[in-house]
Amino acid sequence: MADLKAMIEQADDPLLSKDAALTRTRERAMREATLLAEQRKIAFDVEQREEIDTAIGWRAEELAGRPVATDEDGNEIYDPTRLELAANFFQTARGERTPIDQHHQKFLAMSQVKPRTLADDIRSMKLLKKWCQKAGVPPYLQTLTKREAVRFCDELPTMTEKLTPVTLNKTISRLSVYWTWLENRHEVDANIWKGRRLKEPAQTSDQKERPFTEDEMKALLGGEAVPEMHDLMRIAALTGARLDAIVCLRVKDCRDDGVFVFKPQKKEPGPRLCPIHSDLKEIVTRRTKDKTPDDDIFPEWPGVKKAGSLRERSFKTSNQFTEYRRSVHVDDQLEGKRRGLVNFHSFRRWFITKAEQAGQPESTIAVVVGHKRTGMTFGVYSAGPLLEQARLCVEAVKLPAFKKATGGGHD
Repeated sequence: MADLKAMIEQADDPLLSKDAALTRTRERAMREATLLAEQRKIAFDVEQREEIDTAIGWRAEELAGRPVATDEDGNEIYDPTRLELAANFFQTARGERTPIDQHHQKFLAMSQVKPRTLADDIRSMKLLKKWCQKAGVPPYLQTLTKREAVRFCDELPTMTEKLTPVTLNKTISRLSVYWTWLENRHEVDANIWKGRRLKEPAQTSDQKERPFTEDEMKALLGGEAVPEMHDLMRIAALTGARLDAIVCLRVKDCRDDGVFVFKPQKKEPGPRLCPIHSDLKEIVTRRTKDKTPDDDIFPEWPGVKKAGSLRERSFKTSNQFTEYRRSVHVDDQLEGKRRGLVNFHSFRRWFITKAEQAGQPESTIAVVVGHKRTGMTFGVYSAGPLLEQARLCVEAVKLPAFKKATGGGHD
């Protein structure tokens, strides 16, 4: 028990909020209960478990405090708030109740997701705990059922008015991933979030984000942008790659056999290879000249330097592109929508559209841009027929002829 007491004292963070004494006591008590529950779970020795149970009982009595009065029959009356705290502590320490976030830190540590998704996980848990407090639902795994999950989904839009149904569904999705993890570890019987989803408003064809038109491409490629922006746009248009994957390219990612190696994006299982279009060779040669293998292709955008930032390296790049795009009057904004119908991702849509129009097989286009494929699996290619098919697909896409802003003819 000496080691256990030392662990409890260590868990008492001196930097906790200096709110009301009861709030501090509650936070410390639940940390103690969690530690005791973990120790009790692994205590196979009968005497050790009895020792822990005795400690739980004494601590629960301490939390309940002294009687504040007696009733007509001489029965002792305790402060209801402290009595509730003592009961929650006792049940948690005995493993009868598990706080919904008790295993969340371990879940986060084991999750192999991007920082943004990690932030979504943390935000989702905060929203669920906030809702439990507001709705008067005990925040324990044992007390949250499918009925409470439905209530949470129904009331979620009223808790976060600024978030769209798409973002709110992301909250539900992250909770579902956590519950699936808990289910696999036998901490819960079932995933109460399975199948839960808020209805998203249907979008008509004129409300969906789209590829750039030919005129828009000419305006973008012919405008007075800085050199790195011109290089960036051309790589995007002739690979269909996402912005962050391009900005993060290093010299060694531009292989001597004429292939880009883009870092994994979204749900891609590993790096994605894409043939380098013949119209991009000059850009690659210029940007790799006299550099080491680990040097950046786009040192102009080094990324966010603030420690702990969840923003992707391409955050500032995206802002600069948006500013440039609007300066050449390429925009399509709908009233009431935060995102316009055209953005940097429209290069990716344009590439896919042009490859389709050039008669390239859908399966090959999917391999080139990293879309999930159904049917037979091509896998990651490095040589052979598939590489040649991919190269033909990339070369089938041609940039439109345009006039440069300086009047230097066609490109």
